[in-house]
Amino acid sequence: MSEVEVDRLRKSPFALVAQAAGGPREMAEKLGRLGQALVAYARPGEADRRLERLVEAGVIAVKPTRLQMIVGGLDMLRFFISPAAADYYRAKGISFWFHQLLRILDEPASMVDPTGFYSTRDNIIGHVMQVVHANPRYDLELLEAHERGLEELERQVEAMIAGTHPRHRSIGAIIEDPGYHARLLEYVRAYRRDREALPPIRENIGGRFELEEATFGSLPSALEYFATLPTSVPGAIAHLLRVRSLREALDQRRGSASTGNG
Repeated sequence: MSEVEVDRLRKSPFALVAQAAGGPREMAEKLGRLGQALVAYARPGEADRRLERLVEAGVIAVKPTRLQMIVGGLDMLRFFISPAAADYYRAKGISFWFHQLLRILDEPASMVDPTGFYSTRDNIIGHVMQVVHANPRYDLELLEAHERGLEELERQVEAMIAGTHPRHRSIGAIIEDPGYHARLLEYVRAYRRDREALPPIRENIGGRFELEEATFGSLPSALEYFATLPTSVPGAIAHLLRVRSLREALDQRRGSASTGNG
């Protein structure tokens, strides 16, 4: 498949919006899933159970508090996900904000949970297929908290490549890289054999975002970072207002640890 055949690169913005949104019934179903995702925040016990499953499976070693998870998710979003994505799409000559609009139209529920711990299995899978990830390893590790999560991801990526997935058209309005799903499928199969399989790293990550990818690119390293964050509401607010970069956050944590105040 050549780039000229990718809908995201050859169709007009109006056509892409219509394709990502789908019909009235599809939009109603999407709004229903968004409502379910928002309600999940009122039931934090499920996130705790998923953390426990990941500890039992040997995927993670630490369990941050709920407040640390919230602050850590915001840090991951503002220090890594958003700036790295904006850099990538700018290099591709693609509007970052229009890209976000297409993502919202395709699946609004995928935009409200940066850590993924409040998302359903299918929402996580849809998110992985919807975005050319800087590093998909985090999401594959997260899916180990769900029954048949990796098996279902493999099945759905296969369907996406075959053109039989229910969201094939809407995701096709978003994905700009014609080889992404094939690389993703190869990695999913390799990861299921060996968790240490090398993930496909997005082309713009080397150099500028290496520290951020090393911190947030895998679930164990991300949760280790989350566990260093403030555990009180005043401390969390101060962190979000004052800390402006990941390096600054890491330096502060090292300084606190060295003085015995961590």
